[in-house]
Amino acid sequence: MDDSAVKQELKEETARPHKSWRSRLRAFYNRSDAFKGYTLLSPTLLVMLFSMCVPFGLMVVMSFWTQSGYDFDTSLSLVNYEKIASMPVYSELLIRSLWISAACTLATVLVAYPMAYYVAFHVHRRKMVWIILMTLPFWTSYLLRIFSWKVILGFNGVINSGLMSMGIIDKPLEFLLYNPTAVVITLTHAWVAFAILPIYISLEKIDRSLLEAATDLGDGPVARFFRVTLPLSLPGVIAATVLIFVPTVGDYVTPALVGGPNGLMIANLIQAHFGIINNWPGGSALAIIMMLVVGVIALIYIWLTRFVVKNIE
Repeated sequence: MDDSAVKQELKEETARPHKSWRSRLRAFYNRSDAFKGYTLLSPTLLVMLFSMCVPFGLMVVMSFWTQSGYDFDTSLSLVNYEKIASMPVYSELLIRSLWISAACTLATVLVAYPMAYYVAFHVHRRKMVWIILMTLPFWTSYLLRIFSWKVILGFNGVINSGLMSMGIIDKPLEFLLYNPTAVVITLTHAWVAFAILPIYISLEKIDRSLLEAATDLGDGPVARFFRVTLPLSLPGVIAATVLIFVPTVGDYVTPALVGGPNGLMIANLIQAHFGIINNWPGGSALAIIMMLVVGVIALIYIWLTRFVVKNIE
């Protein structure tokens, strides 16, 4: 074999792995729908990585710093976490926030479920119009809705004025505003629209023949609801519950406006650390702890509900 033939063979051998790698990648791309989806989502994923993951990573690092005046001591330490663990006020506020958020979540689902049920089963034309009408009040500003409830629940608000004009009470009720109940009521109204949609979608997907079969087997409306409708709509209820519970724990605007001293939540203390207290590392550590606690609770809840739904099915 001459030298030119050897060189040509070596050249082909060198180029073959590169060509094989490209062909394998192309074949994998054409074969995998998931890879195609991630490729199309790559710009969005990059934006989310930059706008969410990077700030979160900076907050995690900052939680191990300490504040000295207006400067940061960047030496890593657990001082902030030790301080949070040693002061009962932090755990008390966190427990109060979890209870308020849980009560708000329960109240929101109880209010949203009948509305979604009515549209899904009793409205046969122009359902989208009904959905828009139910969510129309929530197109206004979040702050305006909070101030509206402050006017309604206030000392001289709509409720007190109405009860006094009807002669039911002699003086205004003072327990309506600036307490955890006012926070739950306001948050329930603010988030009910976000619970209606997933519950409605879950109810709309229920096969109506299953309801007819339950009726043929002798189930009345109540038994049919608890044996068929409610179990099949649990995925929407679970989605609505998580969608409401997680963000309401971190709400600080509503407790600040209608909660009063007894209605403040952990997010108000975090906001104060980044504001008037001017202790960003302490606020970062408190935020990390809150996110971990809420994340663990949400994961446990999702696991338990999946276990329940699987057993029902």
